Amino acid sequence: MAYSFLIIDTYYPRFLEKFYSSYNQNSSYDEHWRAVMDKLFGTSDFYSKNLKKLGCEAREVVFNDIVLQQKWMKEHGLDAGYYSFYRNYLCFKIMNRLSIISWEYKLPYKILKAQIDFYRPDVLYVQDITIDDRFLHKIRNSVKLIIGQTAYPLPRKINLKGYDLILTSFPHFVSRFRKMGINSEYFRLAFEPTILERVGMYERVYNCTFVGGISKTHRRGTELLERLVNKVNIDFFGYGVENTPKNSVIRKKHYGEVWGKDMYKVMNQSKVTINRHIDVAENYANNMRLYEATGCGAMLITDMKGNLNELFDVGKEVVAYNNVNELTELIKYYTDRNSERETIARAGQKRTLTEHTYYNRMKELLDILPKYIK
Repeated sequence: MAYSFLIIDTYYPRFLEKFYSSYNQNSSYDEHWRAVMDKLFGTSDFYSKNLKKLGCEAREVVFNDIVLQQKWMKEHGLDAGYYSFYRNYLCFKIMNRLSIISWEYKLPYKILKAQIDFYRPDVLYVQDITIDDRFLHKIRNSVKLIIGQTAYPLPRKINLKGYDLILTSFPHFVSRFRKMGINSEYFRLAFEPTILERVGMYERVYNCTFVGGISKTHRRGTELLERLVNKVNIDFFGYGVENTPKNSVIRKKHYGEVWGKDMYKVMNQSKVTINRHIDVAENYANNMRLYEATGCGAMLITDMKGNLNELFDVGKEVVAYNNVNELTELIKYYTDRNSERETIARAGQKRTLTEHTYYNRMKELLDILPKYIK
C-alpha cells in the first residue's frame, strides 16, 4: 500500500550556520530546499527520494531551519508578519531557549502545524524525538501514524507518549521502549549510493582518518582517541574539538568541521578510517559511520560489538578492535598492505551498496507500517 509521508528533520545549528554563510537567499522555497538537500547533511532527502521510488508520496522539512521554513509559509500565503524579524535562523535558537514562551507561540511549531494541515500526510515521521509532545497531541487527529526515530541518549524528562511507534537502530532500546508501553521496532541506518556520483571520487591521500564528533556522550571513545594519536599517523575531522582539553594531542592533528559533501569527500580520500560508538550504544554496532565509510570505499576499522557480524563479515568486509592496542596494530598493519586493505574495502563497499541502502530500508519501513497504521 502507498502511504504519504511528511518527514521532520532537525539539522545541527553549526551546519546551518556554515550553509548560510555563503547561500544567497533570493530563491524560491523549492530552490532553497534543494540547495540544502544537495549539501547531503545527515539523511538529506534520502528517505523521501526512496519512498517515492516505492510509490509513496513523501516530503522532508527541516524543522529548525527557520529561514527556509518561513519562506514556505510566505509562499503559501500564511505569512504572519514575522519574516523580517526571523530572517536570521539563529533567532530560532533564542526562541527555543526562552522557556517562558509557550511552544504554541514559537514560529517553528506554527509553520510545522501549517505544513501538516496543508499536506495531510498519513505518516508523520519525526527524526528528532525532542519535538514537544504537546504539539504531537495537538496534531494527533491530523495524521494516521506518528513515528519517532532515535539513536542517541534520551533526555531525562522526555515524554514519548505522543508517538505511535518509535524506530531505533539500538537493538537494546526496543525492549526498553516496549516495557514503557511504547511500540518500538529495530530499524537500521543506511547509505545512499547516489552520494558517490554526487560527491565524486578522489585520490586516497589520507592513510588513516577519524571523522566524527567529540562530545561528553563519546567519553570512552575520546579517551581511546587521545591514547591513539601518539601511536599512529591519523588525521581528525569533525565537530567538537573544543570539548577536548587545551593540551589535548588531538588538537594538533584536527582539521576542523566537515559536513555533508565535505565529510564524504574526506571518506573518499581515506585509505583507512576508524569508528567508535557512542557510549549509549553499549555492545551494539549501529551508527551511520559504519555505512558512510564502507559506502565510500574506505576500509573501516570499528569497535567490536556483539551484533557486528550481523551487519558485516568481520575480517572480510570490515575489521574490528577490542582495545587501543589492537586498534593501533590494525592501523599499522593495513596502512602498509595495500592489496589486503583494498580487498576488504571493496568487499565492505559491495555489502553496503547491496544490502545497507536507504532504498532497502524504506522497503523495510513499508513492511513495518501495516502492523501499526490504522
